[in-house]
Formats: sequence, structure tokens, C-alpha cells
Amino acid sequence: MRIALLAVASVLTLAACSTTPSSSSSPSSQSAVVPTTSTAKQAVAVLASASGSLVSGSVTLAPMGKGLHLTGEIGGLQANSAHAFHIHEKGDCSAADASSAGPHFNPFNAAHGKAGSGAHHAGDMNNLTANAEGVAKVDAHVEGVTLGGGAINDVAGRALIVHAAPDDYASQPAGNAGARVACGIIKVTQ
Repeated sequence: MRIALLAVASVLTLAACSTTPSSSSSPSSQSAVVPTTSTAKQAVAVLASASGSLVSGSVTLAPMGKGLHLTGEIGGLQANSAHAFHIHEKGDCSAADASSAGPHFNPFNAAHGKAGSGAHHAGDMNNLTANAEGVAKVDAHVEGVTLGGGAINDVAGRALIVHAAPDDYASQPAGNAGARVACGIIKVTQ
């Protein structure tokens, strides 16, 4: 009797393993069910210096369209310079070099790239440009992410990072953007 039960269990296990995945498990159909509506109205990330820099600032995030709009100001940058700006996976800025924030936020396992121009991480954004005083005005839009609710594409509690160099939008996995010079955790305020 015991052998018969083991045989039935083995057949059922093999049958379950040999079935083809349903179309609902494909990446394209998963993205169709990913929430595009935020449950929070606003968040703020206060960026503090990292890697021995003097870079700091504040960025406000608010739902807009099918994503989030970011506004703010970041200072302490080299005058007239470009800097990569990304949402990173972990909301942890505790390491002196902000490495504790982990890699770019990439819930869909895409290649790194330029937002709005083909495949890219959900956390990829265009470079910031500092003016002659070393201040960058943030006015960016990120599609495909939400604020609050805990969905796979929710950025609440994750980190915003400013890098020392511009993103080349091609080098994998992070755009050859250099050191992390500022880090702030995205905290829901409304």
C-alpha cells in the first residue's frame, strides 16, 4: 500500500512539473496586471551626502499619469556637470558610500537603459545637470512605478541616489555612473 501511494505521489509530481506554464506567467502578461495607481499622494526624499561628498537636497514625489513626477533641488554638485539619478532597490542609506541602497530598482528584470528609449530599469531616470552654482533642479517623470500600496513596482521606502558621473545609458548593469554622492529614502508624507 505504501509503495502504491509513493508511486501515485511521484506520478502527480511529475505531471505537475511537466505542464507548460500558463500564459499568465509570461512577463508581458504580468506587466498588464501591475498596478498603475498609487495609494499615497506624496512622498519626500531628503538626500544626504555620501562617499565624502557635500551633495544634499530634497526631492518630492507625486503621482502623475502612469507614474510619478519628481521635483526638487540638489546642491553641492560640481558646477556645470551631469549626474546620474536613480531609484535604488533598498531604502537603506546607512553605508558611508550608500552601497547599502543596493542596485537600481528593477522589479521586472530589464536591462539598464534610458527611460523612454527602450528597455530600462524601473528606477532609471535621465541625468541631472548642475548649473554654475552646482545646483540641479529636479523635474523628472518616472513611468510604470507607484507610490504606496506595496505592489511590485511601489517605490515607497526605496532610495533615491545621485551619482558622481553621468549615466551612459548603455553600460550594464548601472550605466558607469561612478560613486554614489547622495542618498535619501523615499518616505510617504500624504
